[in-house]
Amino acid sequence: MSEVKKIATRESYASALVELGKKYDNVVVLDADLAGATKTVKFQKEFPERFIDCGIAESNMMGVAAGIASTGKVPFASTFAMFAAGRAFEQVRNSIGYTKLNVKIGATHAGISVGEDGASHQCNEDIALMRTIPGMVIINPSDDIEAKAAVFAAYEHYGPVYMRFGRLAVPVINDNPDYKFELGKGITLREGNDLTIIATGLCVSAALEAADQLKAEGINARVINIHTIKPIDEDIIIKAAKETGKIVVVEEHSIIGGLGSAVSEVLSENYPTLVKRIGIRDVFGESGPAVQLLKKYGLDAEGIYKQVKEFLQ
Repeated sequence: MSEVKKIATRESYASALVELGKKYDNVVVLDADLAGATKTVKFQKEFPERFIDCGIAESNMMGVAAGIASTGKVPFASTFAMFAAGRAFEQVRNSIGYTKLNVKIGATHAGISVGEDGASHQCNEDIALMRTIPGMVIINPSDDIEAKAAVFAAYEHYGPVYMRFGRLAVPVINDNPDYKFELGKGITLREGNDLTIIATGLCVSAALEAADQLKAEGINARVINIHTIKPIDEDIIIKAAKETGKIVVVEEHSIIGGLGSAVSEVLSENYPTLVKRIGIRDVFGESGPAVQLLKKYGLDAEGIYKQVKEFLQ
């Protein structure tokens, strides 16, 4: 059996920026002294005249990006999620969101899988923060293919976009000719009628593995990939609730304010359904190998499988 190809979505982000830069000369990339880690150094080498290192000044970088967007160019402001959503929240809200400027934010190193960098850098709150900004589009791709598609979709969409990328290499799961990325539309990856697992980001591949374990026991779980958290695909969520009765949401993010909250909001207003949220449960992260942390917090395939079984019982 051939080994599954794994690529970190931060790598995919940088590769897509280079492709985008070759196609459109109005693309400008900004970074905050982290080009080696965010991988935007790839764009810097190809287009040095369209790359701006703003230094360790993320809030200022968002203001610079807003100014560039006001000239008609399309800036991609890049840094760690903790600094993009956390440190620079006011500037993202007021300079980009309030003014409805065409700024794209590439937030890498999101979630607990930042690993050894520890709690200070493991941003498990960014989706919640960005969801509160009116008009902000939020994309959390599941693999290399989806991440590249997300970057192009962000460019084509006029308005502020927050893209969430990871440090950890994750399996490529969308490598098929039928794959289609559509902003605001979820994707049913596995059919099933016993329950639905809705996942986002790196948790999608783990959810598929958990569904395989459940199927071996005669439990048919539908698996849905929600890559666009805002605007969210209400139709696919409501349909799943009506057809399978129970919903499990899996995310590498706090269960407060993230995808689990978004799904619960949709269902409470349209089709009240029992929802189980799997994610980081109101705690800060900790330093350790990414794979071990995902296991400890129940976000690997085995952890998802066990929690779904408990939920069903």
